[in-house]
Amino acid sequence: MLPVVLTIAGSDSSCGAGAQADLKTFSALGCHGLTAITCVVAEIPGKVRSIQAVKPEVVRDQLEVMLAAYPVAAIKTGMLFSAPIIRVVADVLGRMKKRPSLVIDPVMVASSGDPLLKAGAVAAYEKLLFPMATLITPNLDELGMLTGLKPDSVAEMLAAGKRLTAGTGSSVLLKGGHLRSDTATDILLTPDWEQHRYSAPFVRGIETHGTGCTYSAAIAAGFAKGLPLPKAVGEAKKFITRAIKGARKWGKVAALDQVQG
Repeated sequence: MLPVVLTIAGSDSSCGAGAQADLKTFSALGCHGLTAITCVVAEIPGKVRSIQAVKPEVVRDQLEVMLAAYPVAAIKTGMLFSAPIIRVVADVLGRMKKRPSLVIDPVMVASSGDPLLKAGAVAAYEKLLFPMATLITPNLDELGMLTGLKPDSVAEMLAAGKRLTAGTGSSVLLKGGHLRSDTATDILLTPDWEQHRYSAPFVRGIETHGTGCTYSAAIAAGFAKGLPLPKAVGEAKKFITRAIKGARKWGKVAALDQVQG
């Protein structure tokens, strides 16, 4: 039987991020993917045109039928968009008798700079979901929003990560790709201050839309296959590094002036 992984995320029309990227990642890593869609997002790399949130009660229905029908071995969250949706997710997961490993990718801002999280939702994350997390995977911008710091180096990133870990009691994966150094160094920080570092050469000139979704989905797939936390992150780091090196360019996607509106 294939390991089953559930993603609670938005739908990305370009299929480079969101639930579509998660499903492709689960499949590539030998897992069966399920979805609970939170939003429909009209976007391509570099531009978000519009967002339509799914009603919280429909998100609840998706979660309840999936969790009742399938042997879900791991769960990841992506774009949750609003406090009402976060509350529904936390309520359903909180009532599980045996909750699977939970990876929270706190999607707040698109790579284009467009906001993907409603005002007030950060507090809902902090109060309701983060305490349930096996792992939280913020990028540098999200780490800054969650800690009030603006990390600009590996040392500053680690200091911010320690603040987030102490405040949530959860392990945190600190992703250093946005530091733009020659090496992309990520740090796994556990609540007991254990550190694991994962490094790969930084690849320049690549559109990185969806890399955070793919990375966290790969970690969730590792959990579903029974890998311990450090190993799951290590295998996911290899996967996302290969994906970035093999990224495709789609020509007109870069011509954003053609899709303004």
